[in-house]
Amino acid sequence: MTSIKELNLDYLIGQEVGTATILKELARGGSAIVFVAFQRTLKRQIAVKILPKVLLTADTAERFQREAESAAILSHPNIIQIYEVGATDDFLFFAMQLVHGKSLAEYLKAARKHVLPSRRILPVKTTIDIMRKVLDALDYAHHQDIIHRDIKPGNVLFETHSKRPIVLDFGIAKTLRGPDEDSSVIQGTPVYMAPEQILNEVIDGRTDVYAAGLMLFEMLVSKLPMPPWDSARSLLQMKLDKKDQLFLRKPSELNKAIHPDLDEIVLKAVSFYPDTRFPDCREFLERLEEYNAEHLRN
Repeated sequence: MTSIKELNLDYLIGQEVGTATILKELARGGSAIVFVAFQRTLKRQIAVKILPKVLLTADTAERFQREAESAAILSHPNIIQIYEVGATDDFLFFAMQLVHGKSLAEYLKAARKHVLPSRRILPVKTTIDIMRKVLDALDYAHHQDIIHRDIKPGNVLFETHSKRPIVLDFGIAKTLRGPDEDSSVIQGTPVYMAPEQILNEVIDGRTDVYAAGLMLFEMLVSKLPMPPWDSARSLLQMKLDKKDQLFLRKPSELNKAIHPDLDEIVLKAVSFYPDTRFPDCREFLERLEEYNAEHLRN
């Protein structure tokens, strides 16, 4: 099968796709390519994500369509906006908001390399401000019956100028409306995957609470305090075996700027059992706001 790295799509430059004209390639993922384009109708730059049909499989087509459809019904300042969905003889495509910036994963990676040890972790107030916005976006999505299922630093993008975090990649999002069409498939990113995802059990908003809690934990301490693993399979099994003993240390033991009250919030969010987590992202957000008001007033 043709590899995405081997594909030459230079012929698309200058071509019209939907209401946009392709300008240049921006990035390549596992099976799709993102281009910068000019939307003629509204005279603005946008991004166009293209899935060439030579790479089409049942799985890639479903994921691509799901990403477009899930995000398209959501309208929130911290969720990527989808403008148009379509297909040509050669590819599937959707047009979306163009965000100039870097992912949270890139920011965390750069911070870990800082020459000053004190700068290798994001400030606690900055971290909580980011998480409040992400949790508000997830709470909104959940009220639209959409569970993201793949919250992680790589799926949170920051606009360069506003520093606004934007949640993207709804490729494995689950819509709670209608039949469950992929109940036999385990999907997600192993480190951030909730136990119920690993066990292929019923999921709900608490699945995103877990992933968001894990992301918060990582932002607060730089590197998650977990035992080593040598493969995705061993990591998933370790998470099931250790349950709530997975983390070797609490956040406040690794970051002296953290009050122990924040340990309680983080560890509740990443509890092995859904019933002992926050019941939804709104309550998680409100607990962070309480912590912010009590410990980070300045």
